Amino acid sequence: MSVAIEFRNVLFATPQGRVLLDGISFAVKEETTTAILGRSGSGKTTLLRCVNRMVSPTGGDVLIEGRNVAALDPIVLRRGIGYVIQETGLFPHFTVERNVGVVPELLGWSRTERARRSRELLQAAGLDPDEFGGRYPNQLSGGQRQRVGLARALAADPKILLMDEPFGALDPLTRAEMQDMLRDLLGRMKKTVLLVTHDLDEALYLADRIVLLNEGRVVAHLAQAEFLQSQQPEVQAYIRAFHRGDRNHGRNRADRQNRGAEEARKP
Repeated sequence: MSVAIEFRNVLFATPQGRVLLDGISFAVKEETTTAILGRSGSGKTTLLRCVNRMVSPTGGDVLIEGRNVAALDPIVLRRGIGYVIQETGLFPHFTVERNVGVVPELLGWSRTERARRSRELLQAAGLDPDEFGGRYPNQLSGGQRQRVGLARALAADPKILLMDEPFGALDPLTRAEMQDMLRDLLGRMKKTVLLVTHDLDEALYLADRIVLLNEGRVVAHLAQAEFLQSQQPEVQAYIRAFHRGDRNHGRNRADRQNRGAEEARKP
């Protein structure tokens, strides 16, 4: 399996000298999902935004399929990468159908091609295109807007999908529905995904591998099935913090590990 994204000793410091990324190095295999975990301020979003050059590292290199992104036209680069954020970033004056077709429109697709693609992806994202295609973002619920945002990110069929806390503002039931929908889509579309999240269970449910950042450094890069078994202090501290309400955490941990291993073996 080829490497889709590679970080080589990536550094980022603010003009005031604050170090947000401190020597990040790891590779992401194509058609896999890697979750990036870490507390607020650990560098997760900054690292993600280095991939599409929304942020330029102050040191090191980011490569996509072996090409340094610093040498690529940033507009062309961004149009070839799907990007999903928590607020969705939908254009309020565009209909849902046109929001989904924005990138294909910029790439010169015909109106017929854009309409066909928008309908196809709205259906895949669980929205009836006849019911929702003509609506505007303010006529949608939060979960519906996130579905449209995901459909838009996939519209031009990018190989890489960047997701920055895409479901963080949703209630638990809607979030679970979105996670199910995303996992089903990724299983069929075979994308390379970097997913920034604070949610450990979300990472375990969606990702093949998990990267844990702390103060701008990689402290763990593990297969999904290995994460809960890790004895690294930083990993254990994150697990304990996330499952403080689980009084049976010690007993249930083995069950979660077994479920994680079973999910990892599924085709």
